[in-house]
Amino acid sequence: MRSLYIDGAWRDSASDEALDVVNPATEQVIDTVPAGTAEDVGAAVEAAAAAFPAWSALTPGQRVTHLAKAHELFGARIDDIAAGLTRDMGAPAVFSRRVQAGLPELMFRTYIDLVEEAGERYFGGETVGNSLVVREPVGVVGAITPWNYPLHQIVLKVVPALLAGNTVVLKPSEIAPLGAYALAEVFHDAGLPAGVFNLVSGTGPVVGEAIAAHPRVDMVSFTGSTRAGTRVSQVAAETVKRVALELGGKSPNVILPGADLAKAVKRGVADVMRNTGQSCNALTRMLVHRDSYEEAVSLAAESAAKYVPGDPEDEATRLGPLVSAAQLEKVRGYVRLGVEEGARLVTGGPEPVEGRDRGYYARPTVFADVRNDMRIAQEEIFGPVLVMIPYDTLEEAVAVANDTVYGLNAAVWSADRESGLAVARRLRAGQVELNGGALNPRAPFGGYKRSGNGREWGLAGLEEFCEVKAVQM
Repeated sequence: MRSLYIDGAWRDSASDEALDVVNPATEQVIDTVPAGTAEDVGAAVEAAAAAFPAWSALTPGQRVTHLAKAHELFGARIDDIAAGLTRDMGAPAVFSRRVQAGLPELMFRTYIDLVEEAGERYFGGETVGNSLVVREPVGVVGAITPWNYPLHQIVLKVVPALLAGNTVVLKPSEIAPLGAYALAEVFHDAGLPAGVFNLVSGTGPVVGEAIAAHPRVDMVSFTGSTRAGTRVSQVAAETVKRVALELGGKSPNVILPGADLAKAVKRGVADVMRNTGQSCNALTRMLVHRDSYEEAVSLAAESAAKYVPGDPEDEATRLGPLVSAAQLEKVRGYVRLGVEEGARLVTGGPEPVEGRDRGYYARPTVFADVRNDMRIAQEEIFGPVLVMIPYDTLEEAVAVANDTVYGLNAAVWSADRESGLAVARRLRAGQVELNGGALNPRAPFGGYKRSGNGREWGLAGLEEFCEVKAVQM
Protein backbone atom coordinates (compact mmCIF):
# COMPACT_ATOMS: atom_id res chain seq x y z
CA MET A 1 0.00 0.00 0.00
CA ARG A 2 1.15 3.53 -0.76
CA SER A 3 1.69 6.15 1.94
CA LEU A 4 0.48 9.66 2.66
CA TYR A 5 2.71 12.66 1.89
CA ILE A 6 2.87 14.98 4.90
CA ASP A 7 5.48 17.55 5.91
CA GLY A 8 7.88 16.63 3.13
CA ALA A 9 7.92 12.88 3.81
CA TRP A 10 6.02 9.71 2.99
CA ARG A 11 4.35 8.38 6.10
CA ASP A 12 1.81 5.75 7.10
CA SER A 13 -1.79 6.64 7.76
CA ALA A 14 -3.21 6.55 11.28
CA SER A 15 -5.47 3.82 9.88
CA ASP A 16 -4.37 0.55 8.32
CA GLU A 17 -7.42 0.47 6.03
CA ALA A 18 -6.76 0.52 2.30
CA LEU A 19 -8.67 1.56 -0.80
CA ASP A 20 -8.26 -0.46 -3.98
CA VAL A 21 -7.43 1.32 -7.23
CA VAL A 22 -9.14 -0.57 -10.06
CA ASN A 23 -8.23 -0.46 -13.75
CA PRO A 24 -11.63 0.22 -15.38
CA ALA A 25 -10.65 -1.58 -18.58
CA THR A 26 -9.74 -4.86 -16.88
CA GLU A 27 -11.53 -4.62 -13.50
CA GLN A 28 -8.25 -5.64 -11.87
CA VAL A 29 -6.81 -4.00 -8.75
CA ILE A 30 -3.63 -2.21 -9.80
CA ASP A 31 -2.73 -0.41 -6.57
CA THR A 32 -3.92 0.45 -3.07
CA VAL A 33 -3.88 3.75 -1.21
CA PRO A 34 -4.54 4.56 2.44
CA ALA A 35 -8.05 5.31 3.62
CA GLY A 36 -6.94 8.41 5.45
CA THR A 37 -8.51 9.69 8.65
CA ALA A 38 -9.35 13.00 10.32
CA GLU A 39 -6.17 12.50 12.36
CA ASP A 40 -4.15 12.34 9.13
CA VAL A 41 -5.83 15.52 7.91
CA GLY A 42 -4.96 17.20 11.19
CA ALA A 43 -1.29 16.31 10.79
CA ALA A 44 -1.25 17.57 7.21
CA VAL A 45 -2.96 20.84 8.13
CA GLU A 46 -0.54 21.45 10.99
CA ALA A 47 2.38 20.86 8.62
CA ALA A 48 0.88 23.26 6.06
CA ALA A 49 0.22 25.91 8.71
CA ALA A 50 3.78 25.63 10.02
CA ALA A 51 5.21 25.98 6.51
CA PHE A 52 3.02 28.94 5.57
CA PRO A 53 5.01 31.84 7.11
CA ALA A 54 8.26 31.03 5.33
CA TRP A 55 6.63 30.06 2.02
CA SER A 56 4.40 33.15 1.90
CA ALA A 57 7.37 35.38 2.74
CA LEU A 58 9.18 34.34 -0.46
CA THR A 59 8.98 36.68 -3.42
CA PRO A 60 6.84 35.59 -6.37
CA GLY A 61 10.05 35.01 -8.30
CA GLN A 62 11.43 32.71 -5.63
CA ARG A 63 8.23 30.66 -5.64
CA VAL A 64 8.41 30.51 -9.43
CA THR A 65 11.91 29.06 -9.17
CA HIS A 66 10.62 26.20 -7.01
CA LEU A 67 7.64 25.51 -9.26
CA ALA A 68 9.66 25.79 -12.47
CA LYS A 69 11.95 23.02 -11.27
CA ALA A 70 8.90 20.87 -10.51
CA HIS A 71 7.46 21.65 -13.94
CA GLU A 72 10.68 20.53 -15.59
CA LEU A 73 10.49 17.18 -13.79
CA PHE A 74 6.81 16.89 -14.70
CA GLY A 75 7.64 17.35 -18.37
CA ALA A 76 10.42 14.77 -18.22
CA ARG A 77 8.03 12.19 -16.76
CA ILE A 78 4.93 13.04 -18.78
CA ASP A 79 4.81 9.80 -20.79
CA ASP A 80 4.91 7.67 -17.65
CA ILE A 81 2.35 9.93 -16.00
CA ALA A 82 0.03 9.59 -19.00
CA ALA A 83 0.36 5.80 -19.01
CA GLY A 84 -0.50 5.73 -15.32
CA LEU A 85 -3.60 7.83 -15.91
CA THR A 86 -4.76 5.43 -18.63
CA ARG A 87 -4.60 2.55 -16.19
CA ASP A 88 -6.01 4.65 -13.36
CA MET A 89 -9.19 6.01 -14.99
CA GLY A 90 -9.43 4.43 -18.43
CA ALA A 91 -8.66 7.34 -20.75
CA PRO A 92 -7.41 6.21 -24.18
CA ALA A 93 -3.62 6.41 -24.50
CA VAL A 94 -3.62 9.20 -27.08
CA PHE A 95 -6.10 11.24 -25.03
CA SER A 96 -4.07 10.66 -21.88
CA ARG A 97 -0.92 12.05 -23.46
CA ARG A 98 -2.61 15.02 -25.11
CA VAL A 99 -5.17 15.92 -22.43
CA GLN A 100 -5.03 13.96 -19.18
CA ALA A 101 -1.30 14.67 -18.84
CA GLY A 102 -0.74 17.24 -21.58
CA LEU A 103 -3.31 19.77 -20.39
CA PRO A 104 -2.07 19.92 -16.79
CA GLU A 105 1.47 20.34 -18.12
CA LEU A 106 0.22 23.29 -20.21
CA MET A 107 -1.65 24.84 -17.26
CA PHE A 108 1.39 24.34 -15.00
CA ARG A 109 3.54 26.22 -17.51
CA THR A 110 0.88 28.89 -18.07
CA TYR A 111 0.65 29.77 -14.37
CA ILE A 112 4.42 30.03 -14.10
CA ASP A 113 4.44 32.34 -17.14
CA LEU A 114 1.66 34.50 -15.72
CA VAL A 115 3.47 35.02 -12.43
CA GLU A 116 6.78 35.65 -14.17
CA GLU A 117 5.12 38.29 -16.33
CA ALA A 118 3.08 40.02 -13.65
CA GLY A 119 4.34 38.71 -10.31
CA GLU A 120 5.92 41.70 -8.60
CA ARG A 121 3.38 44.15 -10.07
CA TYR A 122 0.46 41.83 -9.37
CA PHE A 123 1.37 41.03 -5.77
CA GLY A 124 3.23 44.24 -4.97
CA GLY A 125 0.11 46.37 -4.95
CA GLU A 126 -1.44 49.29 -6.77
CA THR A 127 -2.17 52.80 -5.55
CA VAL A 128 -5.85 53.74 -5.42
CA GLY A 129 -6.23 57.28 -4.16
CA ASN A 130 -4.55 57.38 -0.76
CA SER A 131 -4.55 53.57 -0.46
CA LEU A 132 -2.15 50.82 -1.38
CA VAL A 133 -4.16 47.77 -2.46
CA VAL A 134 -2.19 44.52 -2.17
CA ARG A 135 -2.88 40.84 -2.78
CA GLU A 136 -1.78 38.35 -0.15
CA PRO A 137 -2.14 34.55 0.15
CA VAL A 138 -5.24 33.20 1.87
CA GLY A 139 -3.29 30.74 4.04
CA VAL A 140 -3.78 26.96 4.16
CA VAL A 141 -5.78 25.76 1.16
CA GLY A 142 -7.66 22.46 1.17
CA ALA A 143 -7.99 21.08 -2.38
CA ILE A 144 -10.55 18.33 -3.04
CA THR A 145 -10.46 16.97 -6.58
CA PRO A 146 -12.43 14.54 -8.81
CA TRP A 147 -11.63 11.45 -10.84
CA ASN A 148 -12.61 12.51 -14.37
CA TYR A 149 -9.59 14.75 -15.04
CA PRO A 150 -7.68 13.69 -11.95
CA LEU A 151 -4.36 15.44 -12.56
CA HIS A 152 -5.64 18.43 -14.49
CA GLN A 153 -8.00 19.44 -11.68
CA ILE A 154 -5.21 19.07 -9.13
CA VAL A 155 -2.83 21.30 -11.09
CA LEU A 156 -5.54 23.94 -11.53
CA LYS A 157 -5.76 24.26 -7.75
CA VAL A 158 -2.36 23.38 -6.37
CA VAL A 159 -0.09 25.31 -8.74
CA PRO A 160 -1.80 28.74 -8.56
CA ALA A 161 -2.36 28.32 -4.81
CA LEU A 162 1.36 27.67 -4.27
CA LEU A 163 2.45 30.46 -6.60
CA ALA A 164 0.21 32.88 -4.70
CA GLY A 165 2.02 31.94 -1.48
CA ASN A 166 -0.43 29.49 0.06
CA THR A 167 0.33 26.03 1.40
CA VAL A 168 -1.85 23.09 0.39
CA VAL A 169 -3.49 19.93 1.70
CA LEU A 170 -4.78 17.82 -1.20
CA LYS A 171 -7.39 15.09 -1.14
CA PRO A 172 -7.55 13.45 -4.58
CA SER A 173 -10.39 11.20 -5.65
CA GLU A 174 -10.02 7.75 -4.15
CA ILE A 175 -11.27 6.31 -7.46
CA ALA A 176 -8.34 7.65 -9.52
CA PRO A 177 -5.61 8.86 -7.15
CA LEU A 178 -2.43 7.86 -8.96
CA GLY A 179 -1.94 11.17 -10.80
CA ALA A 180 -1.87 12.90 -7.43
CA TYR A 181 0.87 10.56 -6.26
CA ALA A 182 2.86 11.27 -9.42
CA LEU A 183 2.64 15.00 -8.73
CA ALA A 184 3.62 14.52 -5.08
CA GLU A 185 6.71 12.62 -6.24
CA VAL A 186 7.54 15.47 -8.61
CA PHE A 187 7.27 18.05 -5.82
CA HIS A 188 9.33 15.89 -3.48
CA ASP A 189 12.08 15.29 -6.02
CA ALA A 190 12.09 18.99 -6.93
CA GLY A 191 12.87 19.85 -3.32
CA LEU A 192 9.70 21.76 -2.49
CA PRO A 193 10.03 22.83 1.17
CA ALA A 194 8.48 20.46 3.71
CA GLY A 195 4.84 21.14 4.53
CA VAL A 196 4.17 23.36 1.53
CA PHE A 197 2.33 20.52 -0.25
CA ASN A 198 0.64 17.61 1.51
CA LEU A 199 -1.42 14.69 0.21
CA VAL A 200 -3.99 12.72 2.20
CA SER A 201 -5.85 10.02 0.27
CA GLY A 202 -9.23 8.77 1.42
CA THR A 203 -12.96 9.14 0.99
CA GLY A 204 -14.98 12.32 0.78
CA PRO A 205 -17.13 11.70 3.87
CA VAL A 206 -14.01 11.19 6.00
CA VAL A 207 -11.03 13.07 4.56
CA GLY A 208 -12.96 15.61 2.49
CA GLU A 209 -15.21 16.62 5.37
CA ALA A 210 -12.27 16.79 7.77
CA ILE A 211 -10.52 19.23 5.44
CA ALA A 212 -13.65 21.35 5.00
CA ALA A 213 -14.28 21.43 8.74
CA HIS A 214 -10.75 22.03 9.99
CA PRO A 215 -10.48 25.45 11.66
CA ARG A 216 -6.92 26.02 10.40
CA VAL A 217 -7.87 25.47 6.77
CA ASP A 218 -8.51 28.97 5.41
CA MET A 219 -10.00 28.00 2.06
CA VAL A 220 -11.44 24.96 0.33
CA SER A 221 -11.30 24.59 -3.44
CA PHE A 222 -13.57 21.77 -4.59
CA THR A 223 -14.34 20.21 -7.96
CA GLY A 224 -16.99 17.50 -8.23
CA SER A 225 -20.71 16.94 -8.19
CA THR A 226 -23.17 19.64 -7.18
CA ARG A 227 -24.43 17.38 -4.38
CA ALA A 228 -20.95 16.96 -2.90
CA GLY A 229 -20.14 20.63 -3.41
CA THR A 230 -23.23 21.58 -1.45
CA ARG A 231 -22.05 19.41 1.41
CA VAL A 232 -18.57 20.96 1.35
CA SER A 233 -20.13 24.41 1.57
CA GLN A 234 -22.30 23.39 4.50
CA VAL A 235 -19.38 21.94 6.45
CA ALA A 236 -17.05 24.84 5.62
CA ALA A 237 -19.66 27.40 6.68
CA GLU A 238 -19.14 26.47 10.34
CA THR A 239 -15.72 28.14 10.25
CA VAL A 240 -16.65 30.83 7.67
CA LYS A 241 -13.81 29.83 5.37
CA ARG A 242 -13.63 30.75 1.73
CA VAL A 243 -15.07 28.11 -0.64
CA ALA A 244 -14.53 27.87 -4.40
CA LEU A 245 -16.70 25.35 -6.26
CA GLU A 246 -16.47 23.94 -9.78
CA LEU A 247 -19.46 21.65 -10.12
CA GLY A 248 -21.70 19.97 -12.67
CA GLY A 249 -23.15 20.99 -15.99
CA LYS A 250 -25.79 20.21 -18.61
CA SER A 251 -24.39 22.38 -21.33
CA PRO A 252 -26.34 23.44 -24.44
CA ASN A 253 -24.95 23.39 -27.97
CA VAL A 254 -27.08 25.79 -30.04
CA ILE A 255 -26.82 25.31 -33.80
CA LEU A 256 -28.35 28.30 -35.59
CA PRO A 257 -29.88 28.22 -39.08
CA GLY A 258 -27.24 28.75 -41.74
CA ALA A 259 -24.39 27.33 -39.65
CA ASP A 260 -22.18 24.60 -41.06
CA LEU A 261 -24.43 21.77 -39.87
CA ALA A 262 -22.11 18.86 -40.66
CA LYS A 263 -19.19 20.48 -38.87
CA ALA A 264 -21.27 21.60 -35.90
CA VAL A 265 -22.81 18.16 -35.35
CA LYS A 266 -19.53 16.30 -35.80
CA ARG A 267 -17.74 18.59 -33.35
CA GLY A 268 -20.68 18.42 -30.94
CA VAL A 269 -20.70 14.63 -30.87
CA ALA A 270 -16.92 14.58 -30.42
CA ASP A 271 -17.28 16.88 -27.43
CA VAL A 272 -19.77 14.55 -25.77
CA MET A 273 -17.66 11.46 -26.44
CA ARG A 274 -14.49 13.15 -25.12
CA ASN A 275 -13.29 11.35 -22.01
CA THR A 276 -16.18 8.88 -22.50
CA GLY A 277 -18.62 11.66 -21.64
CA GLN A 278 -17.08 12.19 -18.22
CA SER A 279 -16.62 15.95 -18.58
CA CYS A 280 -18.51 18.48 -16.49
CA ASN A 281 -18.50 20.94 -19.40
CA ALA A 282 -19.62 18.44 -22.07
CA LEU A 283 -22.11 19.87 -24.58
CA THR A 284 -24.71 17.19 -23.89
CA ARG A 285 -27.82 19.06 -25.12
CA MET A 286 -27.77 19.75 -28.88
CA LEU A 287 -30.41 22.27 -30.00
CA VAL A 288 -31.13 22.32 -33.75
CA HIS A 289 -33.68 24.31 -35.77
CA ARG A 290 -36.54 22.09 -36.86
CA ASP A 291 -35.86 22.67 -40.56
CA SER A 292 -32.47 20.95 -40.20
CA TYR A 293 -33.30 18.69 -37.28
CA GLU A 294 -33.68 15.28 -38.97
CA GLU A 295 -30.55 15.84 -41.00
CA ALA A 296 -28.70 16.67 -37.79
CA VAL A 297 -30.04 13.54 -36.09
CA SER A 298 -28.73 11.39 -38.94
CA LEU A 299 -25.35 13.12 -38.85
CA ALA A 300 -25.13 12.63 -35.08
CA ALA A 301 -25.91 8.92 -35.35
CA GLU A 302 -23.28 8.56 -38.07
CA SER A 303 -20.66 10.38 -35.98
CA ALA A 304 -21.44 8.49 -32.77
CA ALA A 305 -21.10 5.16 -34.56
CA LYS A 306 -17.43 5.94 -35.19
CA TYR A 307 -16.69 5.92 -31.46
CA VAL A 308 -16.17 2.23 -30.87
CA PRO A 309 -15.41 1.37 -27.23
CA GLY A 310 -12.03 -0.30 -26.96
CA ASP A 311 -8.92 -1.05 -24.96
CA PRO A 312 -7.57 2.31 -23.75
CA GLU A 313 -3.98 1.13 -24.14
CA ASP A 314 -4.57 0.56 -27.87
CA GLU A 315 -3.35 3.63 -29.77
CA ALA A 316 -6.35 3.37 -32.12
CA THR A 317 -8.97 3.58 -29.35
CA ARG A 318 -11.02 6.78 -29.20
CA LEU A 319 -13.52 5.75 -26.51
CA GLY A 320 -12.40 4.00 -23.35
CA PRO A 321 -14.40 2.59 -20.46
CA LEU A 322 -16.22 4.56 -17.80
CA VAL A 323 -14.30 4.94 -14.57
CA SER A 324 -16.16 2.44 -12.37
CA ALA A 325 -18.91 -0.13 -12.16
CA ALA A 326 -21.08 2.37 -10.29
CA GLN A 327 -20.66 4.95 -13.05
CA LEU A 328 -21.51 2.37 -15.71
CA GLU A 329 -24.73 1.42 -13.93
CA LYS A 330 -25.63 5.09 -13.51
CA VAL A 331 -25.20 5.79 -17.24
CA ARG A 332 -27.13 2.68 -18.26
CA GLY A 333 -29.88 3.70 -15.85
CA TYR A 334 -30.21 7.08 -17.54
CA VAL A 335 -30.34 5.47 -20.98
CA ARG A 336 -33.16 3.21 -19.82
CA LEU A 337 -34.88 6.25 -18.31
CA GLY A 338 -34.65 8.13 -21.60
CA VAL A 339 -36.51 5.33 -23.37
CA GLU A 340 -39.13 5.30 -20.61
CA GLU A 341 -39.56 9.07 -20.89
CA GLY A 342 -40.43 8.72 -24.58
CA ALA A 343 -37.26 9.96 -26.23
CA ARG A 344 -36.31 8.36 -29.56
CA LEU A 345 -33.25 6.13 -29.20
CA VAL A 346 -31.32 6.79 -32.39
CA THR A 347 -28.20 4.78 -31.63
CA GLY A 348 -26.63 3.05 -28.65
CA GLY A 349 -28.62 1.82 -25.67
CA PRO A 350 -28.20 0.34 -22.21
CA GLU A 351 -27.07 -3.11 -23.34
CA PRO A 352 -23.49 -4.34 -22.77
CA VAL A 353 -20.92 -3.51 -25.41
CA GLU A 354 -20.45 -6.46 -27.72
CA GLY A 355 -17.09 -8.18 -27.35
CA ARG A 356 -16.27 -6.48 -24.03
CA ASP A 357 -16.74 -9.09 -21.32
CA ARG A 358 -14.61 -7.18 -18.83
CA GLY A 359 -14.35 -3.48 -18.20
CA TYR A 360 -16.89 -0.73 -17.61
CA TYR A 361 -17.82 -0.02 -21.20
CA ALA A 362 -20.90 1.94 -22.28
CA ARG A 363 -22.41 2.25 -25.75
CA PRO A 364 -22.25 5.72 -27.36
CA THR A 365 -25.87 6.83 -27.30
CA VAL A 366 -27.90 9.50 -29.10
CA PHE A 367 -31.47 10.44 -28.16
CA ALA A 368 -33.72 12.50 -30.44
CA ASP A 369 -37.14 14.11 -29.85
CA VAL A 370 -36.10 15.06 -26.35
CA ARG A 371 -38.14 17.59 -24.39
CA ASN A 372 -36.17 19.85 -22.11
CA ASP A 373 -38.29 18.85 -19.13
CA MET A 374 -37.15 15.21 -19.40
CA ARG A 375 -34.68 14.09 -16.76
CA ILE A 376 -32.18 13.09 -19.44
CA ALA A 377 -32.20 16.75 -20.54
CA GLN A 378 -31.93 18.20 -17.05
CA GLU A 379 -29.66 15.88 -15.07
CA GLU A 380 -25.95 15.30 -15.54
CA ILE A 381 -25.47 11.78 -16.93
CA PHE A 382 -21.65 11.89 -17.12
CA GLY A 383 -21.40 9.33 -19.89
CA PRO A 384 -21.33 9.18 -23.71
CA VAL A 385 -24.97 10.23 -24.10
CA LEU A 386 -26.18 13.07 -26.33
CA VAL A 387 -29.73 14.43 -26.24
CA MET A 388 -31.08 16.35 -29.26
CA ILE A 389 -33.82 18.96 -28.94
CA PRO A 390 -35.58 20.73 -31.85
CA TYR A 391 -36.56 24.40 -31.74
CA ASP A 392 -38.58 26.71 -33.98
CA THR A 393 -37.45 30.23 -33.08
CA LEU A 394 -34.32 31.89 -31.78
CA GLU A 395 -36.17 33.00 -28.65
CA GLU A 396 -37.17 29.40 -27.98
CA ALA A 397 -33.60 28.19 -28.48
CA VAL A 398 -32.21 30.71 -25.97
CA ALA A 399 -34.96 29.92 -23.47
CA VAL A 400 -34.36 26.17 -23.70
CA ALA A 401 -30.58 26.61 -23.51
CA ASN A 402 -30.96 28.60 -20.28
CA ASP A 403 -33.66 26.34 -18.82
CA THR A 404 -31.36 24.38 -16.52
CA VAL A 405 -30.07 24.68 -12.97
CA TYR A 406 -26.55 24.58 -14.41
CA GLY A 407 -24.48 27.18 -16.22
CA LEU A 408 -20.97 25.89 -16.77
CA ASN A 409 -20.49 25.82 -20.53
CA ALA A 410 -22.35 26.41 -23.79
CA ALA A 411 -21.70 26.58 -27.52
CA VAL A 412 -23.14 28.47 -30.46
CA TRP A 413 -22.70 27.66 -34.13
CA SER A 414 -23.58 30.45 -36.53
CA ALA A 415 -23.12 31.44 -40.17
CA ASP A 416 -21.53 34.70 -39.05
CA ARG A 417 -19.63 35.78 -35.99
CA GLU A 418 -21.78 38.77 -35.00
CA SER A 419 -25.10 36.94 -34.85
CA GLY A 420 -23.45 34.06 -33.02
CA LEU A 421 -21.86 36.43 -30.52
CA ALA A 422 -25.24 38.06 -29.90
CA VAL A 423 -26.66 34.66 -28.92
CA ALA A 424 -23.58 33.79 -26.87
CA ARG A 425 -24.06 36.95 -24.81
CA ARG A 426 -27.59 35.78 -23.92
CA LEU A 427 -26.57 32.36 -22.63
CA ARG A 428 -26.21 32.03 -18.86
CA ALA A 429 -22.93 30.15 -18.73
CA GLY A 430 -19.41 30.81 -17.53
CA GLN A 431 -17.94 30.19 -20.97
CA VAL A 432 -19.33 29.89 -24.47
CA GLU A 433 -17.61 28.34 -27.48
CA LEU A 434 -18.43 30.22 -30.68
CA ASN A 435 -18.03 28.20 -33.88
CA GLY A 436 -15.64 25.82 -32.14
CA GLY A 437 -13.42 28.52 -30.64
CA ALA A 438 -10.10 27.11 -29.44
CA LEU A 439 -9.18 26.55 -25.81
CA ASN A 440 -7.45 29.50 -24.16
CA PRO A 441 -5.48 28.56 -21.03
CA ARG A 442 -5.38 32.21 -19.93
CA ALA A 443 -9.15 32.71 -20.00
CA PRO A 444 -11.21 32.17 -16.82
CA PHE A 445 -13.18 28.94 -16.37
CA GLY A 446 -16.14 28.51 -14.03
CA GLY A 447 -19.89 28.36 -13.81
CA TYR A 448 -23.10 30.23 -13.20
CA LYS A 449 -25.96 28.98 -11.02
CA ARG A 450 -25.48 25.48 -9.58
CA SER A 451 -22.36 24.92 -11.63
CA GLY A 452 -20.45 26.61 -8.84
CA ASN A 453 -18.74 29.84 -7.92
CA GLY A 454 -15.28 31.27 -8.34
CA ARG A 455 -13.01 30.83 -11.34
CA GLU A 456 -10.05 28.71 -12.40
CA TRP A 457 -7.56 29.21 -15.27
CA GLY A 458 -5.67 32.42 -16.00
CA LEU A 459 -5.19 35.36 -13.67
CA ALA A 460 -8.74 34.84 -12.40
CA GLY A 461 -7.63 31.42 -11.15
CA LEU A 462 -4.65 32.97 -9.39
CA GLU A 463 -6.84 35.67 -7.87
CA GLU A 464 -9.03 32.98 -6.33
CA PHE A 465 -6.24 32.13 -3.89
CA CYS A 466 -5.56 35.71 -2.78
CA GLU A 467 -6.87 38.01 -0.10
CA VAL A 468 -7.10 41.72 -0.95
CA LYS A 469 -5.85 44.26 1.60
CA ALA A 470 -6.16 48.04 1.46
CA VAL A 471 -3.58 50.10 3.33
CA GLN A 472 -4.75 53.71 3.82
CA MET A 473 -1.86 56.18 3.84
